[in-house]
Amino acid sequence: MKIKKWSGTVLVLLLSAAVALSGCGSNGNGGNSGAGTNGNVNADASDNAGGKENDTSKSAQDTLIVGRGGDSASLDASIVTDGESLKIAHQVYDSLVEYKEGTTEVQPSLAESWEVSDDGLKYTFKLRSGVKFHDGTDFNADAVVFNFTRWSDPKSEFKFEGDSFDYYDSMFGPDGKRVIKEVKAVDAGTVEFALNQPQAPFLQNLAMTSFGIASPAAIQEKKENFKNEPVGTGPFVFKEWKRNDSITLEKNANYWKEGLPKLNKVIVRSIPDNSARFNALQAGEIDLMEDLSPDDLATLEGNPDLQKIERPANNVGYVGFNLKKKPFDDVKVRQALSHAVNKQGIIDAFFAGQAEPAVNPLPPSLWGYNDSIEDYPYDLEKAKQRLAEAGYPDGLPGELTFYAMPVSRPYMPDGKKVAEVIQADFEKIGVKVKIESPEWATYLDDAQAGEKDDLYMLGWTGDNGDPDNFLYALLDKDSIPSNNYSYYANDELHELLIQAQIETDQAKRAELYKQAQVIIKQDAPWIPLVHTTPLLAAKANLKGYVPAPTGTEYYSNIYFE
Repeated sequence: MKIKKWSGTVLVLLLSAAVALSGCGSNGNGGNSGAGTNGNVNADASDNAGGKENDTSKSAQDTLIVGRGGDSASLDASIVTDGESLKIAHQVYDSLVEYKEGTTEVQPSLAESWEVSDDGLKYTFKLRSGVKFHDGTDFNADAVVFNFTRWSDPKSEFKFEGDSFDYYDSMFGPDGKRVIKEVKAVDAGTVEFALNQPQAPFLQNLAMTSFGIASPAAIQEKKENFKNEPVGTGPFVFKEWKRNDSITLEKNANYWKEGLPKLNKVIVRSIPDNSARFNALQAGEIDLMEDLSPDDLATLEGNPDLQKIERPANNVGYVGFNLKKKPFDDVKVRQALSHAVNKQGIIDAFFAGQAEPAVNPLPPSLWGYNDSIEDYPYDLEKAKQRLAEAGYPDGLPGELTFYAMPVSRPYMPDGKKVAEVIQADFEKIGVKVKIESPEWATYLDDAQAGEKDDLYMLGWTGDNGDPDNFLYALLDKDSIPSNNYSYYANDELHELLIQAQIETDQAKRAELYKQAQVIIKQDAPWIPLVHTTPLLAAKANLKGYVPAPTGTEYYSNIYFE
């Protein structure tokens, strides 16, 4: 088979320019010069790996304490989809390729170069030599094959009770078989992927944290307990997990990126209450906090000892309908409730100008967004009319269960308060809901199972800068039940999304995604609520932190003046 080689940086989507700490960077959107383009990349895997002028030996502080809104569900990157789990996993694991800092541009990581066949059906990766897992075992082609076999084989002995490889299935098809045909070790330093069909965002997908390469020896030894004691090749080594309290990571002294990490230790604390988390930052108990409440923005900006950090806008917060349950199998009911949510009112009350109403599942910052689609306007009379057309002139019978997020998220600072506003508007049209907020891991399990909730609140931060990661991952029938918690299936939509994966011309892909958004809007499996610019805050002397549009970034470049 003829192999076509390209030199230089791989030509993939730049979702946003690198965003430096507040006042030091800028946001922007780039075009994709050909996602899925055949290419050969030979480059230093870390443009930011040096930085010896910021040597931690000169720092007054070498431990970073991060405050976040919720705990991780698991520390095995391959079996989770929640951001709190992936943030930790991102420090422990490396993937074959990674995103350049602050963007979704793919660059080398554990694979230092690759070649792609002309037909897009074969990817050959040359692996970085001399890399060790945290347990001292060698990273090599067999380790890569072990991980991908574990994820793709539903009968794998290393798929333990309760495990599901949802991201793998979402990105590569049910049971991982639709896209990837075979992964084999050519030799210790070379691994080859054979595909059943081209996939335009294949490299972007491989760069996701969920496909971080874990130590086969550790999985074989720890078995089910691996999810509590992860072992990768990343910049930090897992040390301790105190449930619902903190996770401690220590410097990987043998990390393959020279000069990194700059910190000796990272402690990530779970502080669910937004105000308590901000108070902890002001008191010096933590150094960096996620998900700043918009209500605290003015106080932050008035404190010279603190700094504001903005994450690039690349998300959606939404209310999903459970189509497994009546009456949400009726599109008229879903459309009726879509008319009964005052998105702008919610934004005015809880987001302090840091959000915009969502019309589509796709954020408008992403290529392929359909800006010609009109939203369901907030209109309680029209909502009642649609309910009557569905056979419910007096509203819906009984009481529905509405799952509201128990933790703050980048797209939803206070899920319970937002749910209460929606609850009040629903009651005005004869729809009664009771709000439930179990702890985060249970919440995710219940929402995915779709047995206890009638409606649920969730959101999504894009993983890789491709529309496929929103539309196919969240709303295609292939993604039931992995990330498609609404159990929404539309065959016409499925054909469009598969066609968009195979097509390598970005302009043609964009048109397919615009068509897909029309179908989704008509079917209304969700009420898209908001797209936000997430706020973080840190001590003024914290340097080197560049927030990623994907919501997960390495802590390895952080240091303190």
